[in-house]
Amino acid sequence: MTKAERGIYKHCDMADLERVLKEADKKYRRILVISDGVFSMDGDVAPADQIVKLTNEVGAMSYIDDAHGEGVLGEGGRGCGSHFHIEGKITVEMGTFSKAFGVVGGYVAGSDDLRSFALNKSRSWLLSGSHPPATTAACIAAIDVLETEPRHVKKLWSNTKYWKKQLRSAGFDIGNSVTPITPVMCGESHKAKALSEKLWEAGVFALPIVFPMVARDKARIRTMVNAGLKREDLDKALDAFVNGGKQVGII
Repeated sequence: MTKAERGIYKHCDMADLERVLKEADKKYRRILVISDGVFSMDGDVAPADQIVKLTNEVGAMSYIDDAHGEGVLGEGGRGCGSHFHIEGKITVEMGTFSKAFGVVGGYVAGSDDLRSFALNKSRSWLLSGSHPPATTAACIAAIDVLETEPRHVKKLWSNTKYWKKQLRSAGFDIGNSVTPITPVMCGESHKAKALSEKLWEAGVFALPIVFPMVARDKARIRTMVNAGLKREDLDKALDAFVNGGKQVGII
């Protein structure tokens, strides 16, 4: 059985996914296609609209992990569903409150039947405790901020565009990122580690991401701007990246 047939491709070609779904439709009673919405190491976005379309055509289910899409993509940061205009069409949508929302916890959203099934059958919930009231209130408040203060998401994207533009202008390879997750590609692991050290010396804390967390010779410094950063903050970090990148031979 191929990796595609086991359904464990990370970046699956859509034509190949269509082939696998049509072949599997004859073999299995239930099919679930699982994908990230935004891939955390490269900052690229899954074609969630195409995935949902294909699964609907063959009667399969879709599962989108939107941990890095909520608070970022779509209208007012509503996530991949809003970004691709497929809200209500994703079978299972999972997210977290510990990233863009800045709190802790997570959620699984879907139909009433799905919720009932999860509550009664998910073994990991059997002995877990609920959030204390203060945490729940903070999660609700974070959502209220997103819904009533759109300036934060706008500032996030303004910072993101500036950061990416300046990195590219300096000669850095930032891969195929289209989100605030922006990898600064270093190639060999020792170069990523050396750049991380130079950044630390300049007052910028950035951990290297190396093999086996990413493919061999695809080491990078994974950066992610946020709405709270000022232009001078970004410029300070950019100066550190440019100086460090030159010293270690990346640019």
